[in-house]
Amino acid sequence: MKTMKKAQLFLSCFALLVLSSCTKDFESINTNPNAPNTVQPSLLLRQVIYDYGEQMSYEGFVAGDLLAQHRTALDFNLFDRHALKSPQLGGNPWPIFYTNLRDNQIILNQSRSTPTYSVYEGPALILKAYFTAGLTDLFGDVPYFEAFNGGNGTVTPAYDTQEAIYLEPGGILDNLDRGMEAISNYNAAIPLEGDILFDGNLNRWIQFANALKIKHLIRISDKIDVSQELQALYTEGNYIASNADNATFNFTNTDPNSFRLAQLRIGDFNNFVLSETMEDILSALNDSRVNTFFKPFSNSTSNAFNGLINGIDASSTSIELGNYSLAGAAFRDDTSVLDANFITAWEVHFALAEAADKGLIQANAQELYELGVQQAFAYWQTEMPTDYLLGNAAFSAPGTTPLQQIITQKWIANLINGYEGWVEYRRSGFPEFNPISASLNNDLIPIRMPYPAEEAALNAENYNEAANATNNNSINIPVWWDEN
Repeated sequence: MKTMKKAQLFLSCFALLVLSSCTKDFESINTNPNAPNTVQPSLLLRQVIYDYGEQMSYEGFVAGDLLAQHRTALDFNLFDRHALKSPQLGGNPWPIFYTNLRDNQIILNQSRSTPTYSVYEGPALILKAYFTAGLTDLFGDVPYFEAFNGGNGTVTPAYDTQEAIYLEPGGILDNLDRGMEAISNYNAAIPLEGDILFDGNLNRWIQFANALKIKHLIRISDKIDVSQELQALYTEGNYIASNADNATFNFTNTDPNSFRLAQLRIGDFNNFVLSETMEDILSALNDSRVNTFFKPFSNSTSNAFNGLINGIDASSTSIELGNYSLAGAAFRDDTSVLDANFITAWEVHFALAEAADKGLIQANAQELYELGVQQAFAYWQTEMPTDYLLGNAAFSAPGTTPLQQIITQKWIANLINGYEGWVEYRRSGFPEFNPISASLNNDLIPIRMPYPAEEAALNAENYNEAANATNNNSINIPVWWDEN
């Protein structure tokens, strides 16, 4: 196809040369005035934020919640049986990350090449760090430092180590710092447009970046000493601290901005029911959010909830849908109450509570934990029982540890938030998951996502090296921050 186009262009130029010159008015002749060849960063910023939030919320429901044992899938879902190389309705987040990292890189390049777009540099660096962290936390080593140089000839990028992606210049933590620096240094009057997270408020982008630093410093805290940085962030207090400042955007009840599960046929939606693990935990805590997250099962005579063990083999297990609890109204009937969640105040306070409990910062871990719980209930628009923090959800409840309580509460609230519940389980071991019914992974809980098959075809040499480092792309090999 390219050869044919070159030949056609040569013939066109030759014909024009007879009359005058092949280069005269070439740009105007070969430009379609109705098809712009550049995209305004304001339009691209909105697209990047929305596409990632919408796609990962959907992924969170149909795949992340299965790995986190929030929900169980019916009808021959191999992914729920931990055959992660067999995506079903979802389960392949790789292209979501790389598509949005690519488009975000366009914004970043524009911000550095066009002075009137310089306001976009800080937010683009922060989003680059955010997307990259989500990618490497799922897969481990991934193409990164060479991954966006296709225009300069690099079409088969090398895989970089997760440690380098987190810690080296141009990596996650460095981009967060440079993003905040770019915002602090910005003194022009041109506003940030297309920002559906913070409506152009640059100070809130700095809070967002600091919240992400807290989250990811905690995530790597078993590998390096992060106490000094965490203490400085906590002391300064310039992070997302209230639900009013959450990095979220609202879904609507109508196309094109409704939650995707509301648009799928009823059969697809009904393929996902309450997990037995989630039911056990919410029941033990007397947690009223079960009424928000799920519906009583239709065969119940007392508005009861019933969960199903994960990973059933539908060919040998007969299931009657009416005996299990479907997702609540917010996920289909009224998606206007649902958010795409990038990071929230409750997640930040749970991270700080963990830091305090581990002695990484000087703070009251119990107060931070209880604030996080209160904010998580408010986020899900559910009234918290008055005695909730005095019972099994208490910070020092008998038979539990503070860390177990912190992570369990974060796990509950992270419903549909990408793969966060599963990531936190991998990192901490909490909450305790149930064995799945018919495992296709030797009864092991997976601890990383596998590289997709297209990598073996399109980037074979580098893929083979990464696959060898993970025991043939095994889902049972820990990522760097998870290694003992």
